Amino acid sequence: MTLEKKIKQAKFKSQSHKLAVNLLFTSHQIGYLLHQQFKDQEITHQQYNVLRILRGQHPSSCNLRLIKERIIDRMSDASRIVDKLILKGFVERKENKTDRRNVELSITNKGLKLLESLDHIDDSFDDLFKNLSKEEIKNLNFLLDKLHENF
Repeated sequence: MTLEKKIKQAKFKSQSHKLAVNLLFTSHQIGYLLHQQFKDQEITHQQYNVLRILRGQHPSSCNLRLIKERIIDRMSDASRIVDKLILKGFVERKENKTDRRNVELSITNKGLKLLESLDHIDDSFDDLFKNLSKEEIKNLNFLLDKLHENF
């Protein structure tokens, strides 16, 4: 179904305008589906993103700045997300011995086990794009990466 039919809009100012609305619409649809996957979980999808960043650093630790640089949703309050994950026992905070203002964060074994139980969520993206060929997915990724250069 076309975007025009989905949002009941007859026409757009330009193809660029349609593309922007299409990207926003698609992003929100994917976000909603992701939200649904986490509805009955112990964590939110933003917390999941932070845990995945920390798992990527494991067994090393990292600081909050690295998480802020890598987090997908730049509007998220990374400090608050990390604090909640610490309270749940999924993340551990340690003071840096050389710089007390720099706190080191690492994922706990409990956090690793939780992520392992949620790895199927990443696999669900295959279903989301099942009507696209591998080549179309590759081309779409290329075009989106090219678009990112503008930001």
